[in-house]
Amino acid sequence: MLLIACGVIYLFLGDAQEALILLGFVFFIIGINLYQEQKTERSLEALRDLSSPRALVIRDGERQRIAGREVVQGDLIVVEEGDRVPADAILLWSTHLTIDESLLTGESVPVRKRTIHREEDPKHLSATLRPGGDDLPTVYSGTLAVQGQGIAQVQATGIGTEMGKIGKALQTVEPEDTVLQKETRRIVGKLTIIALAICAAVVVIYGLTRADWLHGFLAGLALAMAILPNEIPVVLAIFLALGAWRFSQKQVLTRRIPVVETLGSATVLCVDKTGTLTLNQMAVKQLLVYSGSNAYLYDVTLHEREPLPEVLHPLIEFGILASRKDPFDPMEKALQQIGWDYLAKTEHLHSDWQLLHEYPLSTDLLAMSCVWESLTGELTVAAKGAPEAIADLCHFSPIQQQELVEQIQAMAREGLRVLGVAQGRKIGTLPKTHALESSGPPAYLESDDRLPVQQHDFEFEFVGLIGLEDPVRPTVAPAIAECYGAGIRVVMITGDYPVTAQNIARQIGLRPLDKVITGRELEQMGESELRDRIQSTNIFARVVPEQKLLIVNALKRSGEIVAMTGDGVNDAPALKSAHIGIAMGERGTDVARESADLVLLKDDFSSIVESVKLGRRIFDNLKKGMAYTLAVHVPIAGMSLIPVMFGWPLVLLPIHIAFLHLIIDPACTVVFEAEPAESDIMRRPPRNPKEPLFSRRTLRLALLQGISVLVVLVIVFAIAYSNGNSEFDARALAFTTLIISNLAMILTNRSWSRTIPEMLQAPNQALWWVIGGGLLFLGLVLYVPLLRHLFSFSLLHTDDLLVSLVSGVVSIFWFEGLKLWNRRNMNSQK
Repeated sequence: MLLIACGVIYLFLGDAQEALILLGFVFFIIGINLYQEQKTERSLEALRDLSSPRALVIRDGERQRIAGREVVQGDLIVVEEGDRVPADAILLWSTHLTIDESLLTGESVPVRKRTIHREEDPKHLSATLRPGGDDLPTVYSGTLAVQGQGIAQVQATGIGTEMGKIGKALQTVEPEDTVLQKETRRIVGKLTIIALAICAAVVVIYGLTRADWLHGFLAGLALAMAILPNEIPVVLAIFLALGAWRFSQKQVLTRRIPVVETLGSATVLCVDKTGTLTLNQMAVKQLLVYSGSNAYLYDVTLHEREPLPEVLHPLIEFGILASRKDPFDPMEKALQQIGWDYLAKTEHLHSDWQLLHEYPLSTDLLAMSCVWESLTGELTVAAKGAPEAIADLCHFSPIQQQELVEQIQAMAREGLRVLGVAQGRKIGTLPKTHALESSGPPAYLESDDRLPVQQHDFEFEFVGLIGLEDPVRPTVAPAIAECYGAGIRVVMITGDYPVTAQNIARQIGLRPLDKVITGRELEQMGESELRDRIQSTNIFARVVPEQKLLIVNALKRSGEIVAMTGDGVNDAPALKSAHIGIAMGERGTDVARESADLVLLKDDFSSIVESVKLGRRIFDNLKKGMAYTLAVHVPIAGMSLIPVMFGWPLVLLPIHIAFLHLIIDPACTVVFEAEPAESDIMRRPPRNPKEPLFSRRTLRLALLQGISVLVVLVIVFAIAYSNGNSEFDARALAFTTLIISNLAMILTNRSWSRTIPEMLQAPNQALWWVIGGGLLFLGLVLYVPLLRHLFSFSLLHTDDLLVSLVSGVVSIFWFEGLKLWNRRNMNSQK
């Protein structure tokens, strides 16, 4: 707008060429801004695509995980606890499925679902039934499965769904004002008021002293363009948006952009063991059964090529029967794999049996049971889960429980995850009306008079223990060492036994090893005791998801900036409470993803550490870009104001400032945003979250740089003008010096610890485009007669260029010396 105003004034002055050039600059700068905005929008659009809800579908008999928007009518979708339903659908099979439909009905109480009856017409049901109410066979897009599971056939998608009809939409990337945005808006507002006041004074002084109000307006507009740091809000928006895009390149999805600011301040990383610190690729290592009063322990890995002893076959058999036929859980996959490896030609595998009913895992009982029907109608019950829960189902005596604990501890000390397995007494047959048809999707019984209501109603017999190992990710130990170097605590939270957790901690270098808090201890602790113990404890074992919130809140009360990982429905409160919630993308539920700030598309601890590193880099580069922006405006504003005060000819006209913006705008955004991380970025303590972007150090540094350049410019112009050179000579010399100084400021602010020669080795393609473009345009302005005339310059000779080059370099030479002095100081302190 200021450039357009200047162009209008030049038209009034009869200088059409100057006006057209200014308008050309306007369009060029608008083009740069549009490019930056489009790049930002493309980045955000890519994030929206990545963060759209996912769907698990069955196509061609295979389960596939696809984006929710790719679901089509007729698809079979699998709905599991924690999933968002991707479309309106009819349930063909379900077990204990309850859905939260509050998004559509406003009712917070989840509703119970049932399977469609054979005589019911799916199309008629879809057309007549509406959300709300129990025992309906319909599920709706956007609603949330809070318990159980089911398979449903899609009836409507997109605007054809109930959600589409009432015009509701889910947005996962929402624009919001961050702390930095508020801070920059406040600073820009103050500078605007100051700039307008100074500009008004310049117009009045120029008009009164020189009796030339039009040129006074030009001087005032030039000063306004010089003082107003209009780049600052743009810099911030682009840095945060492109920062989120850079996270996605590291396989980390940013669902809430303000987290980019917070990551560099993280002091504690709370992480799950399974799948984050480990590979989540379970394999059966040890099997334990009782033969009479003696325990028989068998290490599978030591006898890989040998047949499995017959006494162990029932343990594998009932472990598999206590699992789903097509398992997703790594432990169930491991059980199935060992069954294929050792029991393939025995009577202990039952691929022709039908799963009738499943009793799911719950927080009250960490075990699950499955009821199977053989071809003869015989029912078999199998259970597996936490050994204590299985012991409870088997009604162990205190002595038996103590013996079991000793066996569990021995297996856990080797880092194994231990499962207990039990066999239920056969309970007869079911009436033929309950037999499952061979066609269509499977249908588990929701209830039956012949089946108990709960697992405790069965009579179980203990079969044995299964020890599974989950290898530690090879990247974890170096990543934890990097965290310690960066002043970041790592807290491991697991449902495993304390000795298992300590074994894993030893492998990954987590410390201290001797301090562990269990879930049971958490329940019994008071707030003050927890606050005291949590300051020195980094291992939490036998913890259920609901207790993660206690840990997060205790750490927050201790003044920590907490990042927390999670993947399940029950993890959502902790993810929301943490300063940085991190959901697992590969195995995480939609609820966890929606509650989190970041989603790991690759469930790896090293991805979290890379995110922290990237967050620090973004904030570092943002400070450099802001410091450069403030610094470069000081000499521009000074060379617009000082000539008016001393009665000199104007040095900078609007066209000159427009030229400068062609360098400043891409430099403070694209160039600094692309800078690589400083070498010591993960050897510094976390940033204080209360530290402002424009700290005293940053402002002092920017002002010193700007003032040093301004002093050099004033000296160059004053000497040139006082030695009898024309104002055109002096202006060309001062402007060339300003361009060189500007480029030198870009180079020196790339790093506040490494010198320009050292940084020349760091790749930054955008830097060389900006420098090359700036020097090329400067050459055209100085040596193309038409452009030289439009810029009110005279021809510069070689010695003049040499003066400008030396003066520009000298103006920032002191900062290069300061870097070396600081480095020497730090080395001597070490």
